[in-house]
Amino acid sequence: MSKERVIIAGGGIAGLTLGLTLHQIGVPFIVLEAASEMRPLGVGINIQPNAVRELFDLGLDAERLDTIGVPAQEWALVGLNGREVYAEPRGLEAGYNWPQYAVHRGQMHMLLYNTLIERAGEDAVMLDARVEGYSQTDADGVVATLRRGDGSEETLSGSLLIGADGIHSRVRAQMHPDQAPIHWGGAVMWRGTIRAKPLRTDSSFVGLGTHQNRMVIYPISKTDSDGTALINWIAEVTMDNSEGWQSDSWFKEVTIDSFAHHFEEFRYDWLDVPQMLRQADCAYENPMIDRDPVDTWVDGSVALMGDAAHAMYPTGSNGASQAIVDARVLGAAMLAHGVTSKALKSYDDLLCAKVSELVLRNRSAGPFGLLNILNDRCGGIFDDIETVIPEQERKDFMAKYKAAAGFAIETLNNSPSTITAGSKVS
Repeated sequence: MSKERVIIAGGGIAGLTLGLTLHQIGVPFIVLEAASEMRPLGVGINIQPNAVRELFDLGLDAERLDTIGVPAQEWALVGLNGREVYAEPRGLEAGYNWPQYAVHRGQMHMLLYNTLIERAGEDAVMLDARVEGYSQTDADGVVATLRRGDGSEETLSGSLLIGADGIHSRVRAQMHPDQAPIHWGGAVMWRGTIRAKPLRTDSSFVGLGTHQNRMVIYPISKTDSDGTALINWIAEVTMDNSEGWQSDSWFKEVTIDSFAHHFEEFRYDWLDVPQMLRQADCAYENPMIDRDPVDTWVDGSVALMGDAAHAMYPTGSNGASQAIVDARVLGAAMLAHGVTSKALKSYDDLLCAKVSELVLRNRSAGPFGLLNILNDRCGGIFDDIETVIPEQERKDFMAKYKAAAGFAIETLNNSPSTITAGSKVS
């Protein structure tokens, strides 16, 4: 491949979506992935309608997405006493032109990977190749330094380097050497899946509890003939973070009994959380972390995207969605400005400040902030929600979040495609 190619550091959802986008618009590229093999890691995530629209435009339609998840029908918040705080339809049910999908993160990743290999060939992705750093040439090019699993190093030249290498990004560390360390706000999450009957509807996203103890529960598969689906759950507790994260591991498997006691009182006639947790085969612990926003995602011929640019708390279910949108905006910028640093600046100008605000908004609980308000006003226990948070206040709160996250319904439905079908970089 020639020097004109775009080098993509990282083969996660962000990097693979960018690879698919560049293939679609006729830009040479290579994806460099540190792992020696692609495996379906992780549990459930949500893909918002603004990102599903972009996947549809890449040819990943509902038929294909149905193989890895289920369209979301409802989003609901419930107080400590098990009573509804707020509920609204989601995706097509809400009037969007595109669905919202709850999917298995690992299967989503493999769908993107396999589709990219089918379309662009096996050489499109180089495994066992971690980008350690970069240098820029006088001729608007970039040289990436790679490290292999055996410790050997090599270099690769390209026109642009896109750092899609996650929250621990080496590309970002070089671009912003004085960046603050990873930020942990005190919340610890435990994640897992079970086979069970979905709550409320066949595909409801249910948030339960307060800012101190919270559960998130939603299906990531269609309901089988026995009435059960694969249910994704997230248990969360906020702790004292004054001494920072005290573990060497950011993600590890733990026993259910090590955390289930935090949710002993979450028992209702429609859900017994402790019993649900103890039905899980396994659980994984990780702190809820992000990074402080930076003032730019671009350094000449190098740009950041996905978690490398804007790692955020998952409270708004939009980390993966924003990574997908990043890829499409980058592709549109290259259509407008060529495969140049000017395209990267255009992308940065469009997204960096806006998404940085979203990172900070998610720190304050994102759409789950309604539960914080509820806790402040009544401790999470109420008879009539209207006397605590009136309906219009609840609706206004959610509308502001959707607008900030880029999926306000009328704005999204009426906006043109990010990339017009058939467009190619000349």
